[in-house]
Amino acid sequence: MSDDLEPLSVTEGIERFLQARESELADSSLNNARTRLNYFQEWTVDREIENLNTLTGRDLADFVAWRRGQIAPLTLQKQLSTIRSALRYWAKIEGVSKGLAEKLHSPELPDGAEARDEHLTADEAEDILQTLSQYHYASPRHVMLSLLWATGMRRSALRSIDVDDLRPDEHAIVLKNRPETGTKLKNRDAGKRWIYLGPQRYNIVEDSLDHPDRDDVFDEYGREPLLTTVNGRPTGDTIYTRVNRATQPCEYGECPHDIDPKDCDARGRDGYPSKCPSSVGPHAIRRGAITDHLNKNVMPEVVSERCDVSLAVLYKHYDVRTDQEKMNVRKNSLGELL
Repeated sequence: MSDDLEPLSVTEGIERFLQARESELADSSLNNARTRLNYFQEWTVDREIENLNTLTGRDLADFVAWRRGQIAPLTLQKQLSTIRSALRYWAKIEGVSKGLAEKLHSPELPDGAEARDEHLTADEAEDILQTLSQYHYASPRHVMLSLLWATGMRRSALRSIDVDDLRPDEHAIVLKNRPETGTKLKNRDAGKRWIYLGPQRYNIVEDSLDHPDRDDVFDEYGREPLLTTVNGRPTGDTIYTRVNRATQPCEYGECPHDIDPKDCDARGRDGYPSKCPSSVGPHAIRRGAITDHLNKNVMPEVVSERCDVSLAVLYKHYDVRTDQEKMNVRKNSLGELL
């Protein structure tokens, strides 16, 4: 426990957090936050944690393990988001150590756990990538969005990539399952694969290695991650937040919600990008990318292998094409038969 912290009971911490948010949230949202934090308080009582000063990253991992067996994955993510906000607030008032919120990791959602219609459209992706290419070429954000859109990979796969996994002669990257050194793929060894990027996409990845905004670091296992933070390899939650920020419409165009940037809680270094109604997470990009592949007449079997998703799950949870779009794909496939 840091000497800079002031003792703060769980009950007082929760009340202080809710009072601080009272003017910002609707009554229903405030009630939801109180309910989610009540479960956290129940767990602290069971663990005999009375002073928030003593909370550690290991404690938070234990809480996630305790709660994930009781509720649906998507519900758990929403609950952890509230607790993470509380941890950030408690850090500001010297109740918990700084950076503790970033140690509360959300488990990756299983296929189809999010709303089926939440996805990044091809037009939105094009606007984002054009803006990044023009103004932030080969930046960490550019390479992250380019890879997610071009490959439809999961965030666990994205964070697993090392510089050594680049294959310049093939314009490709290799995904490997390495749980013993901190990165595992969703489908374990069955998810291992080579992914072709093509020359243009590959050049973005290769050029990003020399970008001034990239932290040239190794992780705790001595591996050199492709995507980095000052401390090494980014967590899944860090990638989620970065994607949320990168997909805010005001980052590549105009705000569609008529919100003054000075009054927007989602903008800025201290803002919360997930509060933007139009921002999306990595899973929504994956869904949009898979749909775009299908709309461009890529065989479903190829998409299945490229994106590591079964055909049954692909059609049930990832194919968000309209009926007309599906007809157009069939029409193009029929070619001269008609």
